[in-house]
Amino acid sequence: MTANTIATNTFAQTTKDLLNYEWHTLGKQKVVQTLASHPEAGLTHEEATKRHQQMGANQLTGKSGKSSWLRFLEQFNQPLLYILLTAGVVTLLLRDWLDAGVIFGVTLINVIIGYIQESKAEGAIAALSKAVTTEATLIRDGQKTRLASTELVLGDLVLLASGDKVPADLRLLSVRGLQVDESALTGESVPVEKATASLPIETPLAERSNMVYAGSFVSFGQAEGIVVAIADATETGRISQLIESSTNLKTPLTRNIDKFSKSLLYVILGLAALTFAVGLGQGESWIDVFKASVALVVSAIPEGLPAIVTVTLAIGVSRMARRKAIIRKLPAVETLGSTTVICSDKTGTLTENQMTVQKIYAGGQHYTVSGIGYAPDGEILINQQPVDFNADGHIALWESLEAGLLCNDSQIEWGDGQWDLVGTPTEGALITAANKVGLTQANLEQELPRIDTIPFESQFQYMATLHELDAKRSLNMIYLKGSVEAILQRCDRMFDAQGQQVALNPATVEEEVAGMANQGLRVLAFASKEVATKRSLDRNDIDQGLVFLGLQGIIDPPREEAIAAVKACQSAGIQVKMITGDHALTAAAIARQMGICSTEAQVFTGRQLVQMDEKEFAQAAEQGMVFARVAPEQKLHLVKALQSQGEIVAMTGDGVNDAPALKQADIGVAMGIAGAEVAKESADMLLTDDNFASIEAAVEEGRGVYRNLRKAIAFLLPINVGESMTILIAILLATVLPILPIQILWLNMVSSVGLIVPLAFEPKSGQVMQQPPRNPREKLLSGSLLKRILAISAFNWVVIFGVFQWILQTTGNEALARTMAINGLVAAEVFYLLSITQFLPSLVVRIQGKLRIQGKRTPVAYAPAIGIVVVVILQCLFSQWSMMNQVFDTTPLTFIQALICMGVGLPVVFIALILQRFDPLN
Repeated sequence: MTANTIATNTFAQTTKDLLNYEWHTLGKQKVVQTLASHPEAGLTHEEATKRHQQMGANQLTGKSGKSSWLRFLEQFNQPLLYILLTAGVVTLLLRDWLDAGVIFGVTLINVIIGYIQESKAEGAIAALSKAVTTEATLIRDGQKTRLASTELVLGDLVLLASGDKVPADLRLLSVRGLQVDESALTGESVPVEKATASLPIETPLAERSNMVYAGSFVSFGQAEGIVVAIADATETGRISQLIESSTNLKTPLTRNIDKFSKSLLYVILGLAALTFAVGLGQGESWIDVFKASVALVVSAIPEGLPAIVTVTLAIGVSRMARRKAIIRKLPAVETLGSTTVICSDKTGTLTENQMTVQKIYAGGQHYTVSGIGYAPDGEILINQQPVDFNADGHIALWESLEAGLLCNDSQIEWGDGQWDLVGTPTEGALITAANKVGLTQANLEQELPRIDTIPFESQFQYMATLHELDAKRSLNMIYLKGSVEAILQRCDRMFDAQGQQVALNPATVEEEVAGMANQGLRVLAFASKEVATKRSLDRNDIDQGLVFLGLQGIIDPPREEAIAAVKACQSAGIQVKMITGDHALTAAAIARQMGICSTEAQVFTGRQLVQMDEKEFAQAAEQGMVFARVAPEQKLHLVKALQSQGEIVAMTGDGVNDAPALKQADIGVAMGIAGAEVAKESADMLLTDDNFASIEAAVEEGRGVYRNLRKAIAFLLPINVGESMTILIAILLATVLPILPIQILWLNMVSSVGLIVPLAFEPKSGQVMQQPPRNPREKLLSGSLLKRILAISAFNWVVIFGVFQWILQTTGNEALARTMAINGLVAAEVFYLLSITQFLPSLVVRIQGKLRIQGKRTPVAYAPAIGIVVVVILQCLFSQWSMMNQVFDTTPLTFIQALICMGVGLPVVFIALILQRFDPLN
């Protein structure tokens, strides 16, 4: 008890100083002693609980969000809402309770919509940050146990094995062939071999072989390590704290809308002041003049604009999520529509991330292997015919497959409806190739049980295994796999096509290797040797006298859907560039298969880029399509170079060192599966399937969102401008107001919003990816859009003012005139909506049964129809229901009067068709 108490007290006193330790410089005993742990039994459960309470959970600290009430109040911070609130307060002071109540109701509706949408966006991001959980195997009280990685504390003894994700920063105590993929942290593209010896203090992070860091992956071997840093104190956590992880819910579009709103604010106030002055000058009472000014203010304010912008963006985000692209920052929705260059990683994004044997050379014959990934689907072909092992020959092929299966430390297991690899991708490919002809590890290891192993080491470039071949004849078999150079120098014979051993011709084999390498294949060589019975294997046994069995060419094949996505991007005027840490030959081969590049002049290596000046680098960035062996910092320079040429760049990445490039890019795209947490925090968009096709889908959706926003603005503003023109001209002419303030609010919030919201649900046009990217500097209210708005506004004014004056002059009934004027405007809105949406075209083509996309019928754009039905019902209540007549000062219409209202709105269809020639909205 005394020893334990002393250890605990010592630990508690030094906890604050632990961050300053250079753990890689300390010996194993010193590390265990400093952390008051035990090298075999680990911590006790009691001590671990105390430390967890003292230090907290092993998870990165997220940025605290704003409180709900503050986010709700911030929704009122809009210039146009200030005007409505002011008008409501003054109307309330004039004891006009109904008008004031409607104004405040409209304001509250806008605020609630904005609050709900912002809450959904932040809630989705918070849920996403909790979606990935990791478990760790550790020893406590001398017993092996498995806990959530968040439960780890300093001093915990952790066990690592192939396939594990490192749960915290560990100082290694023992290793058995451990190789760790640290690419997310250091940018090192190949797994790093680990050891336990102490290192000098100046050893850089990437060379600290006695340490493993949180977020890295064990690709091979086993190890024990002691936790020396958790949560924000880990290397990944330190970098994460340097990167701001705020959620930006303001977008370029919403900023433009805010700017437009402020400009509109001054215009509205100016017109209201003019109206007030003119009215007083004409001898009207100030109360009547003020009400007229309020009517002008209410008519000019596009109450539905903030709502439709938010709803459209939110729907776009939802649609992208369904297509495996999670938007973290709303500006990405808009920027996607103007993307001109996509810089994509190769492995796992453009490719399957499942190594596959595609070519085999054995016994002087060439074989091809069908099927991709780790599923045992496919077969081995010769001359495009399946290999028949019952016939004579193919002995070398069979031996080569056996060697790949036995000289192998990985496994492929079936679980959760798919084949999962436990081990290295290259060994997984060898297992799958053998499985395709019926060879399995379980059966083969029973026939040829393994006796001993020489694990792979980078300086020797091979792995060797010893197997019991025939106990009666006292024979064992050695299998080797490795680099061609390492294997060939140890061989003097090979099999011919008939399965006979003949002298080896190294030149012929090297020629075959070159042919495979030019196709982007990674080539492994295989050999075997019969030896007398022995129980151990050493390197002297395999220095010479081996039989060359064959070559297997392995590649991570391109995704079929990614090939189609690249083609779609290119059709849309978007360049696709591959940036990878892989070999230039492999990268170029994949790029040719995908249609990304066609000549060697479009391929650059990181070494070439280093030797270029700024001008040459910028030129290479623009002209190059494949950048291989590129260091993470060079990705950042490539993004900057492309941006300096005026390109809008989307950039993919998955590692910690990719974070600067992801933040620099106009659209940072992180991998949701393989991506490091810091990369995800730096990105604007996450791919939940790590698939390039999802980027293309997001671009497609982004373009559709922007078009829907233009449609919404082209629909909404003419209503407000038409109403404002009506009020202003009525006051200048000293005539009765054609529409009252409360009727304007009804029009703007019920009719306009009821018809405008369906535009947010409009399906994207089938031509959206057949057009070039939009100019990012193009103003939302472009010249052509402004002309459209003015033309439709003038028509709306003619409808309101004309119908009102006509009915007033013929009947003398103000309520009837206003009711028909309002219904005439609503009819014009309905016909205009049908003119700019895809409802009628998609319905006609659906009836004809002709429109199909990717083999599926295109759905009819039903949202406008639903909106129209709802608004028609509301307008019937507005006109015909006695209670509504009393509230809104309207009167019931006859059937003929209703038809007249429809007729006066119909000509807008012809105006819209003419405008479509100059400013197409679809």
